[in-house]
Amino acid sequence: MAKASDLKRGMVVEINGVPHIVKHVDVKSPSSRGANTLYKVRFNNMKTGLKLDESLKGDDMFKDAELVRAKVQYSYKDGDNYIFMNAEDYSQYTLAAEDLEGQVEYLTESLESIVALLIDDEILGIELPATVVLEVIETPPPIKGSSASARTKTARLSTGLEVQVPEYLETGELIKVNTETGKYSSRA
Repeated sequence: MAKASDLKRGMVVEINGVPHIVKHVDVKSPSSRGANTLYKVRFNNMKTGLKLDESLKGDDMFKDAELVRAKVQYSYKDGDNYIFMNAEDYSQYTLAAEDLEGQVEYLTESLESIVALLIDDEILGIELPATVVLEVIETPPPIKGSSASARTKTARLSTGLEVQVPEYLETGELIKVNTETGKYSSRA
């Protein structure tokens, strides 16, 4: 059982017997005395893809969904479908682009450390690794002497994702990007 206060992006819980994945958690702390902290949570139904927005109190309980987690590798894109291969038995799973909302920008060919969420050997979604390595393909030229400053510039990465990076980075460099926040983490 998971409390609403423990919910994090990517967790899977059961709501009315159907698995839902947590897509976004927003914490609201009212200023009046005795008021409970509220958690606005967006869930996605893993079978139908429908969104569900809930306002919860911190001690609201959810049953953990019974699913299997399997290590997979991203293989290739086929039209609007993304193909993943199980690292143990080499079976393949297919997910549509709409099932990977907000995750497509982090997928690079042969990316490992992905966890597939399976129910009855059917893939419902994936969990990305904490960080991924991507190449900077377009960014303004570096500014001399800017290594000590905290200023940033926009960089377009090999997957089309745009992030803010330190001014000293150049086109062609490999960087780590946090998949939860979508922000620059470090050089690779």
